[in-house]
Amino acid sequence: MKILMLGWELPPHNSGGLGVACYKMCKALAEQGVSIQFVLPYEHNQKINFMNVKSADDEAIVSVDNSYGVYDSHSYLIKTHAGAKGHRSLHEQRMVYENGVEKLVESLEFDIIHAHDWITFSGAMKAKVRTGKPLVLHIHATEYDRAAGGQGNPMVRDIEYNAMIMADKIVAVSDITKQIIVREYSIPEDKIEVVHNSIDIADTYCYDCGENDYKYLDAMKRSGYRVVASIGRLTIQKGLINLLEAIKLAVGKNPKILLLIVGSGEQYFELVSKSAELGISENVIFADFQRGKRLRDAFRIADLFVLPSVSEPFGLTALEAIGYGTPSLVTYQSGVKEAVNNFLRVDFWDAKEMANKILSIAEFDSLRDELHENSFKEYKKLSWAKSAGKLIDIYKQYNVGVNA
Repeated sequence: MKILMLGWELPPHNSGGLGVACYKMCKALAEQGVSIQFVLPYEHNQKINFMNVKSADDEAIVSVDNSYGVYDSHSYLIKTHAGAKGHRSLHEQRMVYENGVEKLVESLEFDIIHAHDWITFSGAMKAKVRTGKPLVLHIHATEYDRAAGGQGNPMVRDIEYNAMIMADKIVAVSDITKQIIVREYSIPEDKIEVVHNSIDIADTYCYDCGENDYKYLDAMKRSGYRVVASIGRLTIQKGLINLLEAIKLAVGKNPKILLLIVGSGEQYFELVSKSAELGISENVIFADFQRGKRLRDAFRIADLFVLPSVSEPFGLTALEAIGYGTPSLVTYQSGVKEAVNNFLRVDFWDAKEMANKILSIAEFDSLRDELHENSFKEYKKLSWAKSAGKLIDIYKQYNVGVNA
């Protein structure tokens, strides 16, 4: 079974969860006998032994600016093999990718095209027209999600719609996402399969945790404070304004609550200003985008992880939190609640109820421990192998066998 996988990022050059999901999913597919050619918009110099990674751009090295996000970067730094430097806009780079994919398919052997999110879809459509191969679209987020339930960018919506119409099959990361595709894009339900994202338990096992890097928060916890963490892009989709409103209410009843926000994005200055406006600046810590130990320690230091998203197709960070020992509060508008039942839940807009549930964890350690214990039992049953198996079943619908 030979798959042409079209994606926009892979670790360590990822700006969010899309690259992580693609990497883990492809590894699980490869372990079940699938051969993968993964096409990126830039050269990937990290060794990956379970698939062949190619750049769609044979003229330049492209570096994604992690201070923004994979969907909304204002520019991409270009360095050619000849040493010249310059910048491209996101849409200029998308078109370079599209044309590069169209050229690449002439020299590659594959059975199915599998493309991730709108940014690769124009290339995927070109590949299908050029080869006639079946096209599977993997929807990790729609423009509806990124616009927090609004229309968003009409050009992006058009690309998503046209690709969904042309696709042979659509994979949604949650039933919430499936229903959005049906409602907002008028796609028939029977064209859409749900395959949840998952987690590798080994990735969140702390072999040598050592001292937590957030020493200030560690000291404050020893003084009786409780830490709430939210980790992700600072965008309207993530619902952080509502979380700040909830923290304001919670701090009014228990001033020993601190909020740790880890991530970067265009909403940063708005969130800092909002914290000051609400009078909770002393209770809110902005830690910027983090990787490695600093990211792991952010999960570990928290008493509660909150995913306050307005529209969240899945939400891998809530699973990561469980792995690092922290229970989670997620919105009803998040797909991850379909994979694990033992989350606290709240509507994204209900700051009062969000505050009540934050206070319940801050004030009752037994509730915190029981919630994590129960969610961890579910967490241990998750695996990317199961998700990969569902994808292989989808591939087989097109008479493609693992040993073909």
